Amino acid sequence: MGEQPIFSTRAHVFQIDPNTKKNWVPTSKHAVTVSYFFDCTRNVYRIISLDGSKAIINSTITPNMTFTKTSQKFGQWADSRANTVYGLGFSSESNLAKFAEKFAEFKEAARIAKEKSQEKMELTSTPSQESAPGDLQSPLTSESINGTEEGVTPDTTQHTEPRAEPSHNALPFSHSSSNINKHWEAELEALKGNNAKLTAALLESTANVKQWKQQLGAYQEEAERLHKRVTELECVSGQTTVIKSQKTELNQTIEELESALKAKEEELERLKAEVESANDFQSQKDSLTQKLQDMESRNQTLEAQLSDLEQRLESNQQEREAFRNSLRSLLELLDGKLFELTELRDTLGKLLENS
Repeated sequence: MGEQPIFSTRAHVFQIDPNTKKNWVPTSKHAVTVSYFFDCTRNVYRIISLDGSKAIINSTITPNMTFTKTSQKFGQWADSRANTVYGLGFSSESNLAKFAEKFAEFKEAARIAKEKSQEKMELTSTPSQESAPGDLQSPLTSESINGTEEGVTPDTTQHTEPRAEPSHNALPFSHSSSNINKHWEAELEALKGNNAKLTAALLESTANVKQWKQQLGAYQEEAERLHKRVTELECVSGQTTVIKSQKTELNQTIEELESALKAKEEELERLKAEVESANDFQSQKDSLTQKLQDMESRNQTLEAQLSDLEQRLESNQQEREAFRNSLRSLLELLDGKLFELTELRDTLGKLLENS
């Protein structure tokens, strides 16, 4: 019958980083089926796991292997033939205990089969020096072992620039005009800042929408491929246990993809709402810009009126100065006449006295 599965479970699969030899590298995006296989023709036990059509675990159990529990839901073993260390993250402690029990059972069976084979064939071989490193600790938390992932949603906060309030104090025309200019210049700068922020948010939202659409298309293609794969597996006869486990895995993958698709659609709706809000801000900005232009034209009109008034005031001051000069000349002339009249009176008085 060849190689047949004898025990299966589901877990997240990891391998040790070949560069650091300390950190774990996930080899599956989600929980996959991990199975023990037995080859009755060669008396060989193997641990095999597939992620789609890719074999992410292909480890032959040898008598000197050791399965080590590094946490309540995580275990590991070293495979010197593959020159790596495998790690499995289970959803519960009972699944880990069951897997470890089967590992010990099949390891003992492999040892017995090896001893019998050596006694019968009298072959000499160098046993492989395989042992799980005792100081290797899992860097994963219980959440990552259970397959839960937390996504970071950027929190978009809109900051409003403070607006300068116009002064209510009574000022001369020139100072009032200058304050109005400063006020509207500050208003314009605030609008420019808000416009830049809204433009950046709009560009980011557009890029995110394009990215989500691409991912959505990829998920849809993956779902169609998985549906076809399920149909093909249902048509294949034999190896019922493996086919059922793969079908269950594919159905779970489809459910996960549908959940992800729903989440992406909700994200698209949220981004559309943000784009509409950005358009509203743009309309408000255009309205304020129009008001600013109207105020600038009024300001120019007031400045023209002020200049005309200043010219008229200067002309009036010149006329008043000329009038004052005329009055001063008349007073001087009147003083001379009065002095002459006084002298004439005195002369007439003297003549009268003499006569």
